[in-house]
Amino acid sequence: MANPDTSTKARIVVQQCLSAKLQVEPASEDSEAQYVEVGRGIIIYLCFLKGSTEDLVEKMVRSILTVRLSESEPNGKLVSVLDLPGDVLIVPQATLGGKAKGKAMQYHSNIDKTEGRELYSKFCTMCTEMFATNPKTKETNKTVKHGTYGNRQVLSVVTNGPYTHILDF
Repeated sequence: MANPDTSTKARIVVQQCLSAKLQVEPASEDSEAQYVEVGRGIIIYLCFLKGSTEDLVEKMVRSILTVRLSESEPNGKLVSVLDLPGDVLIVPQATLGGKAKGKAMQYHSNIDKTEGRELYSKFCTMCTEMFATNPKTKETNKTVKHGTYGNRQVLSVVTNGPYTHILDF
């Protein structure tokens, strides 16, 4: 089944958070579970669909990091995560590409796993680079953390809302 909305090549859910903790490696006999953590900022849940390209990744990064979705203090004015400044946690979320068919979900619109991993890596790298060159995030040591593509991960979030947005690219 092809992607019925041929214009959508990627889907992102952005959620404002006060803090978040993502397990990136489960515990094993030899080691404890490994986590990445962020403070106040945003969580980006990301799914690439068929037709996604590196050019699209660049557009997505610019849009997500500069759109005014974060509440600033003390006036509550909306600012970008770069202007807040805040942290970013990127979580690969293939289920965002699912479509209900009867009583089951199908993921035929999702990109090939190898291509998805490459685009996800590029997305994470570009976000990190944008944070490294932004004076506000650099000065306040704000960071970009990310999960591992293709693995089940455990996420714990403290939100100051629900304050969530869905963006299709």
